[in-house]
Amino acid sequence: MSPTREQIRRAYIDACYLEIDALKPGNVHRFADGHRMNASQFFESAQISSHAVSDPALPTGQRILAGVTATRKKVDTNTNLGILLLCVPLAEAAKSGTDLRASVAAVLDRLDVDDARNAFSAIVMAQPGGLGSAPKHDVSAEPDVTLLEAMRAAAGRDMIARQYATGFADIFTGGLHAHTLAVKREEGGMWPVVFVYLYFLSTFPDSHILRKHGSAVAEKTRKEARQILQRVEVLEDGREREKLLLAFDARLKADGINPGTSADLTVATLFAFKLNLVLHNCKVNG
Repeated sequence: MSPTREQIRRAYIDACYLEIDALKPGNVHRFADGHRMNASQFFESAQISSHAVSDPALPTGQRILAGVTATRKKVDTNTNLGILLLCVPLAEAAKSGTDLRASVAAVLDRLDVDDARNAFSAIVMAQPGGLGSAPKHDVSAEPDVTLLEAMRAAAGRDMIARQYATGFADIFTGGLHAHTLAVKREEGGMWPVVFVYLYFLSTFPDSHILRKHGSAVAEKTRKEARQILQRVEVLEDGREREKLLLAFDARLKADGINPGTSADLTVATLFAFKLNLVLHNCKVNG
């Protein structure tokens, strides 16, 4: 038994809402706006893009482009390009009703030049900060390779491209593991999401920071996030945790630093988690 389109759509919306509800330093969340964006824009973006993400009639590239197009019409800013690039293959993989990770690898292997063309158009439309140009397969040019090949070429400099090149390995082994550990520690409320976000921010130089501010700032932010994560892990008082994270949040935003890729990877992790629950329930009830 495979998940229904509505089950996949709801899992996507739930993942987006959980992420925006969590206190993610430097990024937009319900505790604080930032970077000329607010939480309500992300809630609206989740709803409006969910139809494209879950549309079984559209191939990967068209879903990504349709999601970005709908979002731009609704909120007129880039709130979810990275989210769509990551979540659409996961949504398509869930249709199989089998192992999500293996199915994602199959989805990526099927990507073609048309998928690249539509994804490139979506990226140009979204105008992500610090995009610049690429030495190979620049998104402003007509693609002559599949989307997977283009992503492989960018994998060394972009964490979202890296997920395509590795079969979403950082989601399935890193993000989901961080979530599992937090749940085992009986972290409640937003805290499993916070720990997923801090895992990505403290483990990898954030691609969005790297593009906009360079490697030194990205690495400095990563190291500071590691220190914050270690302090949050030993604090038991939720209010003290929030104070620490909000202070870090304010420092990052004052310097215009937005760890957007870490937030995108967090949404994808939560979406994978939700889809795995749906797939499990389908198997049990099927």
